[in-house]
Amino acid sequence: MQTFRHGEATWDVACPRIPSRVAGLTMAGFRAHDLNELRMVPHPAVTLLLDFGAGSPVLDCAAGWQQRGSMVAGPGLGSGGAVRAWGKDVECVQVRLSPVIARAVLGESPASLDGAAVSLGDLWGREASRIRGQLGDVASWQERFALTEALLARRYEAGPQVDPEVAWAWHRIIGSRGRVRVDGLAAEVGWSRKRLWSRFRSQLGLRPKRAMTLVRFDHAAHRLVAGEAAAYVAADAGYADQSHLHRDVMAFTGATPAAVAGERFLAVDDMAWPSRGTRPGPASPDDGGSRFVAS
Repeated sequence: MQTFRHGEATWDVACPRIPSRVAGLTMAGFRAHDLNELRMVPHPAVTLLLDFGAGSPVLDCAAGWQQRGSMVAGPGLGSGGAVRAWGKDVECVQVRLSPVIARAVLGESPASLDGAAVSLGDLWGREASRIRGQLGDVASWQERFALTEALLARRYEAGPQVDPEVAWAWHRIIGSRGRVRVDGLAAEVGWSRKRLWSRFRSQLGLRPKRAMTLVRFDHAAHRLVAGEAAAYVAADAGYADQSHLHRDVMAFTGATPAAVAGERFLAVDDMAWPSRGTRPGPASPDDGGSRFVAS
């Protein structure tokens, strides 16, 4: 376990020693004595928060809802800077699920989350309480990661899979860092634009264009945190200009690019998710799902 320090934040962070055997599933463990008003920055994954400590994490949304304890959140949670996290003596396993595998793991489409956080108890019933007890009973973080992976792998294998065409479109968006066109994706899989839009939204919980914008933003935001100049990030990440980047960052976070560069939620990623990259590269299957080859 490592210690993350950023401004007033001090968290203990644990990572699995070996990658998950389920493509598209990544995990990290967190222990925080004082989780104080953490801005939730939108991310292009479904997030499972499995709480087992003496305290409980709490999410507060400006729209009026609040969620406490173990929960699941869809891609893009926190848009506009509307969601804050806080809590005392928080211990949890955080799981990031590619939307391609989230439908099978959750047992229903991420579209049902509708951009909010939902209690895991409401989604999984008594199984959520059993998971909390099991995570609290084991002695080490590596045991917790193994237990979590075994549970989610079973659910994934038994759950409903997304269409291979939808999985292919998601991989193209990820591999291009959001720099593709919906018409081009539809042509690649041999579908109409309308059909791709409908299936993508119903199975992954995002419209294709929204997914592209979110993936591009996530890439740009992490480069800002890494210290790269906003003008360079804007040009290299596919924005029309620096003002375009500024508008996107404000829309997703409610903050300027300069403020986002100091966000704790993003800064911890290099420690908690060390395999993630920020530079563009070719499409790869590391975010889950199968490849589709158009005939």
